[in-house]
Amino acid sequence: MFSNKEMFTETFLQRLEMTCGKSFQESTKRDHYHTLGIMIREYVSSNWIKTNESYRAEKEKQVYYLSIEFLLGKLLRHNLLNLGIDDVVEEGLKELGIELSDLEEMEADAALGNGGLGRLAACFMDSLATLDLPGHGCGIRYKHGLFEQKIVDGYQVELPEQWLRHGHVWEVRKADLAVDVPFWGRVEAINNNGKLEFRHLEAETVMAVPYDLPVVGYQTDTVNTLRLWSAETTPYPINRDIMKYKRDTELISEFLYPDDTHDEGKILRLKQQYFLVSASIRSIVRSYRKQHASLIDFHKYVGLHINDTHPVLAIPELMRVLIDEEGMSWEDAWHITTNTISYTNHTTLAEALEKWPVRIFQPLLPRIFMIVNEINERFCQDLWTQYPGDWRKIEDMAIIAHDQVKMAHLAIVGSYSVNGVAAIHTEILKQREMNQFYQVFPEKFNNKTNGITHRRWLIKSNPKLTSLINEGIGTKWVNHPEHLKELQFFQQDSAFLEQLYEIKQDNKKSLAEKIKAKTGIVVDPLSIFDVQVKRLHAYKRQLLNVLHIMYLYNRLKEDSSFQMYPRTFLFGAKASPGYYYAKKIIKLINTIAEKINNDKTVSDKLKVVFLENYRVSLAEEIFPASDVSEQISTASKEASGTGNMKFMMNGALTLGTLDGANIEIKEHVGDDNIFIFGLTAEEVMNYYQYGGYTSVDYYHHDKRIRQVVDQLTNGYFGDLDNEFEPIHDSLLMENDQYFVLRDFSSYIEAQREVGKAYADQNRWLKMSLANIANSGFFSSDRTIQQYADDIWNISSVKGKVR
Repeated sequence: MFSNKEMFTETFLQRLEMTCGKSFQESTKRDHYHTLGIMIREYVSSNWIKTNESYRAEKEKQVYYLSIEFLLGKLLRHNLLNLGIDDVVEEGLKELGIELSDLEEMEADAALGNGGLGRLAACFMDSLATLDLPGHGCGIRYKHGLFEQKIVDGYQVELPEQWLRHGHVWEVRKADLAVDVPFWGRVEAINNNGKLEFRHLEAETVMAVPYDLPVVGYQTDTVNTLRLWSAETTPYPINRDIMKYKRDTELISEFLYPDDTHDEGKILRLKQQYFLVSASIRSIVRSYRKQHASLIDFHKYVGLHINDTHPVLAIPELMRVLIDEEGMSWEDAWHITTNTISYTNHTTLAEALEKWPVRIFQPLLPRIFMIVNEINERFCQDLWTQYPGDWRKIEDMAIIAHDQVKMAHLAIVGSYSVNGVAAIHTEILKQREMNQFYQVFPEKFNNKTNGITHRRWLIKSNPKLTSLINEGIGTKWVNHPEHLKELQFFQQDSAFLEQLYEIKQDNKKSLAEKIKAKTGIVVDPLSIFDVQVKRLHAYKRQLLNVLHIMYLYNRLKEDSSFQMYPRTFLFGAKASPGYYYAKKIIKLINTIAEKINNDKTVSDKLKVVFLENYRVSLAEEIFPASDVSEQISTASKEASGTGNMKFMMNGALTLGTLDGANIEIKEHVGDDNIFIFGLTAEEVMNYYQYGGYTSVDYYHHDKRIRQVVDQLTNGYFGDLDNEFEPIHDSLLMENDQYFVLRDFSSYIEAQREVGKAYADQNRWLKMSLANIANSGFFSSDRTIQQYADDIWNISSVKGKVR
């Protein structure tokens, strides 16, 4: 169907008329996009079916990656690229007067995630299929993903995200595979011939309907599945208030991350988590039973991987299935469960290690709570045997304590593998945050440094750089990204470096045009594009960045002799709707941007742009155009980061703390090709443990700090003084929890070094090339192969799909 452009155009025109019921002359761009999407999905369907049949026939062990987020972005170009038919399709469409890029604009970002957690899951899906590994994703089909962000008068305003407004061409609804998920009700215990059995009665049942998306590997026949569950009402609900039942049911898959600052939000979020794992496990078990008479060997053929704490209820849910439905003993069920489930921890932040009040958990999930309680009782008994009399340790490690269910504790106890996502993060988990568990289960803990799919973040996002790399070292790096190392041979090749410079400038010009079209702000492509794009959180320290911008502006206004290389500072970030402080920082960035961008005396030196509604498709335009990658989190707080890898792969230089994967980036590129500043993780944790930091001292002893902090409340921003008082107070009255003022001087010095390095174009280009050359290690292909070998025990099925 796609072997040449003539065949493609003929098929496309036929399908357009059949699909849309109109002639080509009457059709719209959306008709064209919809037709093309259906054609591609049908094109892969044969291999999709063969892949699943092959897994079943060969009885391959399959892994299911359970994640509350899958930040997929747009799939049209990505699927064409992986199928190797992008050129044929693009040329065929051109023959019809259609630009493929225009059709890409018709596709909505599948915004089923918030940030790195969801994007990592999407990259992992791509790598699993590309490496011909039997691995699938399980998530929720949110009707509205993460909100659409608008900036109005400098403030973040949240609008419902409408990615499904025109349907989703890649999904296949499988209503015949729907399963029921119970909530509320009561549990009845029955003595059946001396054996205690449990029945969940009077439950409010929700129907989980699967929507399957094909996950296309790169130029391979393997097509795995991402299954997204939608919550729908059952035909015969027992609830008397039908309208309330309908609304409560639809809410489960309506919004990603409902506000859980109140009980209603907590209940909904816990519902989402159980809905995901219960629907997934019921579906997986049903499929497994078709091949196996008993679940006694379930763990030998199935792996369940929980991405952070959100899907941890997979542990008690699998126990429930094995005990209540299969009639197994507790001991057999526990053996299977703890050899089936593996867990990735993504954070050291206490607020992100979920805890649920028993008063909410128990009535909502009565049978699951009974199982969790039993797991806790048995675990505490084991601890008592190991640490007799140490009540404090048992209290600290208990899964249920102080009327709370601790999900991270349950995850560690109920899984066979616990991995961090960067070397330092894993060490912090082992030595500090989860040290007590590490002492009990040292064999469970391991590291798997995150990675990104270079197919999306380099090949798709930066085709000009991809072409240059291919000219230089051939194409073997596409399947084996470690071969990017060979680019180091071009360090002294002035012609190659000049081409690298031209590509970066072209990308910067393209982004500058989009910035002007979107915001009206004119930025200079010859300036340094200094970029911080990521979720807005205090620990990520967008505040440190903006205070430095205020410092630069002050210097330019007050000191005529002050010299700096022209800078364009770019921000992109969403703050959670209930995160008051983060929203204040967005307002501050936009306020200082307005002040600077309207001051003609500095327009040739300084510009600040906040790009609203940061998302995958926007990120794909930003990374190729970036010069400086801001990775300035408080050391010890960022588990890994993956934006740092995307910037690096596109030739931007990291300006960062020794945190997360920045440390491993530094190890790969060398000290001369990265800009490091600030406290180390050890120093930060020592401050937290022993004290010794007083932010007011830095305020009094550094006039640069004093000036920018005072400007937050002294009339500098006109009538907005009260607006930024919470930020001012966080720095001085609340002792600057994330050490912004402590690292301020070091950050200024590092930024000065950035300016000096960039002024030497030849030096900068060599540094940029060193980053690209050493980015192959950070491919998600490497990460997933390590998961497959070290955790999941699955192997490639290449050649078996036929």
